[in-house]
Amino acid sequence: MTDLDPFTHLLDCPMYVVTAEAAGERSGCLVGFGSQCSIRPARFVVWLSRANHTYRVAERAERLTVHLLRRDQDRLARLFGGETGDRTDKFAGVPWHPGPGGSVILDEAPAWFVGRVESRIDGGDHVGFLLAPEAAQNLTGDPPPLLSLNDAHGITPGHPVN
Repeated sequence: MTDLDPFTHLLDCPMYVVTAEAAGERSGCLVGFGSQCSIRPARFVVWLSRANHTYRVAERAERLTVHLLRRDQDRLARLFGGETGDRTDKFAGVPWHPGPGGSVILDEAPAWFVGRVESRIDGGDHVGFLLAPEAAQNLTGDPPPLLSLNDAHGITPGHPVN
């Protein structure tokens, strides 16, 4: 099998915090795999690692919220990327509010959207969640410098990658 590293090491993709709620259980994680995948109808896909607590909540969730972070929001990136919901309540010290259908929206995120899960796609060690947007908000107007993959390289994942 061919390794993608020679290609992917050149990329500096945006990072997202994806949150989920199911049966009163909340979870969230830092995600590097996500993209708009259709214009009409508007669709976005995020890929969650099967190893993550967030995946286990998301597989029961009807909606997910995808948040952008500013480059200077290192504290949130480290919390959602470096801690695991198996041991840490990531929402205990983070302001958030409920959104459509009980979704979880982080108050500090400069932009977010809530998407209804249309389907789940087996991608190997990750599962893709195809989202149909139901609500979106940009709180900043102009785009701020966003957190990217290169900004997150120093975060040790809360769950092993391999």
